Amino acid sequence: MRRNHLSYPNSLFFTFNINRLFRYRVNITCIYIDSVLMMKVICTMAHLLHCLVIFCILIAMAATVTPITHQHFKEASKFYNSPACLSISEPYILCSHQALHVAMTIDKAYIRGSMAAILSVLQHSSCPHNIAFHFLISATANASLLRATISSSFPYLYFRLYPFDHSSVAPLISTSIRSALDCPLNYARIYLASLLPSCIHRVLYLDSDLILVDDIAELAAIQLGDNSVLAATEYCSANFVSYFTPTFWSNPCLSLTFANRKACYFNTGVMVMDLDRWREGDYTRKIEEWMEIQKRMRIYELGSLTPFLLVFAGNIVPVDHRWNQHGLGGDNFDGLCRDLHPGPVSVLHWSGKWKPWARLDAKTPCRLDAL
Repeated sequence: MRRNHLSYPNSLFFTFNINRLFRYRVNITCIYIDSVLMMKVICTMAHLLHCLVIFCILIAMAATVTPITHQHFKEASKFYNSPACLSISEPYILCSHQALHVAMTIDKAYIRGSMAAILSVLQHSSCPHNIAFHFLISATANASLLRATISSSFPYLYFRLYPFDHSSVAPLISTSIRSALDCPLNYARIYLASLLPSCIHRVLYLDSDLILVDDIAELAAIQLGDNSVLAATEYCSANFVSYFTPTFWSNPCLSLTFANRKACYFNTGVMVMDLDRWREGDYTRKIEEWMEIQKRMRIYELGSLTPFLLVFAGNIVPVDHRWNQHGLGGDNFDGLCRDLHPGPVSVLHWSGKWKPWARLDAKTPCRLDAL
């Protein structure tokens, strides 16, 4: 899937070579940026009258040009269930307990990653028609355009869009080490239990900067035991202390948060979530309470990840590391290229500063970005 070469979110570039209007060759580059037309006319044989005529032509053209913000993708092939798959009635799949429910955020900035992630899920699934996608979008986003983009590439996809009104979470968001982490939609996963209908009891949350190379059903089938709310890849070798500020650890009350817990870092980009237990435990409110503390006294530097650690670290079901080979986007500062961790791979995750589509556009890709 490639973005149409004329589709740029904020700018439209087009070049004209006008050879037949006059005897002299004239090269004109017209750059349209944020609805403001800026023109640079270079005349190899400068002639005032000729330039004025060309200027008038471009003004007339600009009056009829509409900025292109819609990114175009090829239509994906239709994927079929294997004979062993359950048969789920189409009208009910978005609310069926037999379906595999996948939740993702989707917006214009990450649409290329989202489309690649969706395709990878379908490509490697043994029962693609039993997957229901639940896309969280900003309440201010163009829902019709996003729906049309998804439908045109995946005509057989079962999905629903859920507008996320970030007015309640926006005042709780603190600045982090990277501005992209401060986007309100990045916090939408905290509100999944209230955004999705109550008929959905269990969901697999996926970030928009990853691709799967294995059957997602294996990951979704992980058992959460009697009490756990979520499952994710856990990294107990990481320096857990570094995820919080000295202010946190020096406070005698806050530092006891992880007492009696074997707290380890885990990545929230791939999570199996029990929404019934989340609702019963009112975990959205518990995370918001930590965000309120963060506003009063800075206790961490990252975005939505750290409140998850405060509430769940040490109480999750660990998932095999192959289901989240994260960090491929580099760290939050330099975004340098990284290789895969040792061992098998089922999910490649470009968490970090740089996304593969951005590095490809900049012609500075890392080895894995072309995937």
